Amino acid sequence: MNVSIRQEQPSDYGRTEVVVQKAFLNAEHTDGDEFRLVGRLRKAEDFIPNLSLVAVREDEIVGHILFTPIFIEVPDKSLAKSLALAPVSVHPDFQGNKIGARLINEGHDAARRLGHRSVILLGHPGYYPRFGYKPASMWRIKPPFEVTDDAFMALELVPGALAGVEGTVKYPPAFGLSQ
Repeated sequence: MNVSIRQEQPSDYGRTEVVVQKAFLNAEHTDGDEFRLVGRLRKAEDFIPNLSLVAVREDEIVGHILFTPIFIEVPDKSLAKSLALAPVSVHPDFQGNKIGARLINEGHDAARRLGHRSVILLGHPGYYPRFGYKPASMWRIKPPFEVTDDAFMALELVPGALAGVEGTVKYPPAFGLSQ
């Protein structure tokens, strides 16, 4: 399938949110708020436009991925920088065509080019390990909420990036989490 990946533009926002909403419409373990989350994260002060990517097929947006800066609060109360991958979305009519995989891989490449060293996500433990994600607990990184260990994962974009980083992830207010 001929799909290109590019940076999302403000003129794409409405179409992107429709794709995100449809992608999560019948998904398990979701409240269906992902499209609103994307809108809030775009308005956040620390939004990185270069890390909001869309998959386009014949001028139609069929997928989206967003990486947002987060911090890991280490025991001495200092903060280690990381990124959150949330969400990755593919329109239901185009799922199963490796579009999500392309978005993830190209998103990782874009994050590396910008100097980011790691990514944290809450996701399906049967899907994300193929991209190198491992339980964040391997680095003693914890979520600020209750979740199964295998669903809260981390990836070192740069080998050794999480060595010595342990603590609790701090999400920005736009995520709508009470921490």
